[in-house]
Amino acid sequence: MLSQRLIGRAAVRSAFKPSGLPVVVSPRLRRTYATESEEKDLVIIGGGVAGYVAAIKAGQEGLKVACIEKRGTLGGTCLNVGCIPSKSLLNNSHLYHQILHDSKHRGIEVGDVKLNLAQLMKAKEQSVSGLTKGVEFLLKKNGVEYIKGAGAFADEHTINVKLNDGGETSVKGKNILIATGSEVTPFPGLEIDEKRVISSTGAIALEKVPEKMLVIGGGIIGLEMASVWSRLGAQVTVIEFLDQIGGPGMDLEVAKSIQKILKKQGINFKTGTKVVSGDKTGETVKLEVDSAKGGKPETLEGDVVLVAIGRRPYTEGLGLENIGLEKDERGRVIIDSEYRTKIPHIRCVGDVTFGPMLAHKAEEEAVAVVEYIKKGYGHVNYGCIPSVMYTFPEVAWVGQSEQELKKAGVPYRVGTFPFSANSRAKTNLDTEGMVKMIADPETDRILGVHIIGPNAGEMIAEGTLALEYGASSEDIARTCHAHPTLAEAFKEAAMATHSKAIHF
Repeated sequence: MLSQRLIGRAAVRSAFKPSGLPVVVSPRLRRTYATESEEKDLVIIGGGVAGYVAAIKAGQEGLKVACIEKRGTLGGTCLNVGCIPSKSLLNNSHLYHQILHDSKHRGIEVGDVKLNLAQLMKAKEQSVSGLTKGVEFLLKKNGVEYIKGAGAFADEHTINVKLNDGGETSVKGKNILIATGSEVTPFPGLEIDEKRVISSTGAIALEKVPEKMLVIGGGIIGLEMASVWSRLGAQVTVIEFLDQIGGPGMDLEVAKSIQKILKKQGINFKTGTKVVSGDKTGETVKLEVDSAKGGKPETLEGDVVLVAIGRRPYTEGLGLENIGLEKDERGRVIIDSEYRTKIPHIRCVGDVTFGPMLAHKAEEEAVAVVEYIKKGYGHVNYGCIPSVMYTFPEVAWVGQSEQELKKAGVPYRVGTFPFSANSRAKTNLDTEGMVKMIADPETDRILGVHIIGPNAGEMIAEGTLALEYGASSEDIARTCHAHPTLAEAFKEAAMATHSKAIHF
């Protein structure tokens, strides 16, 4: 992935051509946040995860910083309508489902159990509200000027801002960081209204549980939202164009395993299936689907259709054309290995440029870009960025998958350990899943770690650390793990990679 990011430094310098465009700001409407004589060390467009982390880090480094965000609350998609609210719903829907279906055999007799969807949503909103206010406090604490409005380039050092209160202002920066994030990729011919045809934003805000839900896309977002509404009582069918769920980054063995588990939980799957068209004019939304496996085309109906086919970089209204900044064929802002655009003092991080669209990847880039500005060096290891799917059980991975290594012709060996043989998992009656470790057969160095199981999202941190520091499977196998813990499965998988597991 890093190779995709590289543009020669010489090419970057030769591409620098000041546009000389004038700053156009109405004197009548101007609200002055920063006086025209004051130039910020860093102006950040976007207050999402990448933007606010860069702002805090730059403030800590003593830079004069302004952060522009039009949403009105900080945290971007992740905090407001993505990672955070969805995890609230995933956690609480799991508790509801567990009480209904998994408490009796644990010795817990429960009476009349009712779903209060309004309260479920209120708990979600309280989580979001507390965290967004916390981020705003951190910006203030670190001396960051927070400007609520939509920013656009006037010239290479000036950002015009249409303020949320109706006014306008402008702010100048020695350095400018684009961190505008991403938006939902729409499905052609099926307009998202967030009522019957919804995006992930609508999926966390439904006012009632649909009887039938269709999910277009079997990636992480689609499967997480499918899990929420299936647990709450909807009949859910996931339609995925590829032959596997979870996206191409998920290890194929893991993907097959989690699909079986989710199917047991009540989610229906149609993999290798293309959605040809959609129609929402009737009482239900109808999708025409066609199987790539040669089956007959069919019509599926749902009260609600979730479009979860991915996200795309968001640059609308940013004024990139005013300064001649380039995007690639997928709409990503083109940068070099130091996050510079072709105009060296304008940099870009997060979803709006290359790499996986993950909040923690954006955070790492945000810190690195400030270090480049302040110190002249920074670092992100793109081979050590974990991914997590917060279904139950969770799925997490870092490094390379078995199919990636096969395709590249890289030799490897595999060690696995099932949670059914782990004492803590057996005690907790949560035994589905496994830890899968992939290592180099000569050096024993870890190449990838893949986990399905309870708390996989927490456990993957150990794999990420091992990969970052070049650990071998023997290193992990010889590291003492507390007993009884789920993490012992991690140690046992390492032992299985290196020699033999003890308890399986």
